[in-house]
Amino acid sequence: MKSPLSTKIGIIGGGQLGKMMILEAKKMGMTVNILEAEEKCPSHSIADNHIVGSLKDANAIKKLAEISDVITYEIEHINVDALFEVEKAGKPVYPTPASLKIIQNKLSQKTRLLEEGVPAPDLLPVNSPADLLAAGEKFGYPMMVKACLGGYDGKGNFLIKTPEQAEEAFKTLGSTDLMVESFVDFTMEISVLACRGQNGEIAVYPVAQNDHENEVLNETRVPANISEKTSKQAMDVARRVMEIFEGVGMFCVEMFVLQDGSVSVNEIAPRPHNSGHYTIEACSSSQFDNHIRAVAGLPLGDTTLIKPAVMRNLLGDADEDGVAVVTGVDEVLAIPGARLHIYGKKEVKPKRKMGHITVIADTLEDAVEKGNKAYAALKILGR
Repeated sequence: MKSPLSTKIGIIGGGQLGKMMILEAKKMGMTVNILEAEEKCPSHSIADNHIVGSLKDANAIKKLAEISDVITYEIEHINVDALFEVEKAGKPVYPTPASLKIIQNKLSQKTRLLEEGVPAPDLLPVNSPADLLAAGEKFGYPMMVKACLGGYDGKGNFLIKTPEQAEEAFKTLGSTDLMVESFVDFTMEISVLACRGQNGEIAVYPVAQNDHENEVLNETRVPANISEKTSKQAMDVARRVMEIFEGVGMFCVEMFVLQDGSVSVNEIAPRPHNSGHYTIEACSSSQFDNHIRAVAGLPLGDTTLIKPAVMRNLLGDADEDGVAVVTGVDEVLAIPGARLHIYGKKEVKPKRKMGHITVIADTLEDAVEKGNKAYAALKILGR
């Protein structure tokens, strides 16, 4: 009988998420192959094999499957039809192509959630400025307009505040495949990471509180500053999402906390997530450890929070562009409880995710204070 530890894992994508998956797989002696267009991507130096090619190239995905026992991915904007072909040929893909196909399209994703009774904003498909004006009659203003496909980190979103912005929204998003959601009056943004094994076992992480700047994640704090009732509801919603999509591997469920303490789902990511990086230091088993365990058919690890944590993203400054140079490392690593993750991207660009800092401490207040000190010390410059 073949041991799960001899599993050859194929990852579509070679960014930082893939790199962190590989690090966990290597602890268990697994072989990891990647597909990524960029030759010197973050995952390149530690992957066993690197197929250089587009994430949408069906032939490249087929080649990856041929040298792997199971396929997973670090980004959802990939060729799902090719994944169906891989699965049809007898090679498992996790999370499944069926779940990815629904989740890739925000309209079908949210429609499915609402059909299953999961709390989420009301929505309508819109294909013209006239449709948008009709939605405004129903929902009122402001409203959130979203591209159904391809959006991430705020890209593909447009907050429309007045009817006069209908034409601008369509020009900005450049698509007729759009949807509009009723505006959510929220007090904070949170996320819950959940993992489901091949046997249906589900492990849920503590609720994380997220702060965004220009719709890009800036900081994550754990535990979130919410009531026990809200925390339970959020974790129950995440568990329900895993059951609905029969997900295998990590999912992240991003939610809003409403004025009355209830939650509403914003978006789902069928993969490890930026807001879950804190789990590497702060939990018994990280999100990357559990993702590898799940796709390899192993029991899931403990998701208990060991200590409060804060995670800060390290983004390229607005004026930075060029070869990445990191300064301030000594100051960061001198801070007790601070951990520095540099992803290995050679070029720094405005708002590009270049790394992150995590600080764990006995109290969240102490972690935040040390996190601010670490963040102020570190700079990623373009040369």
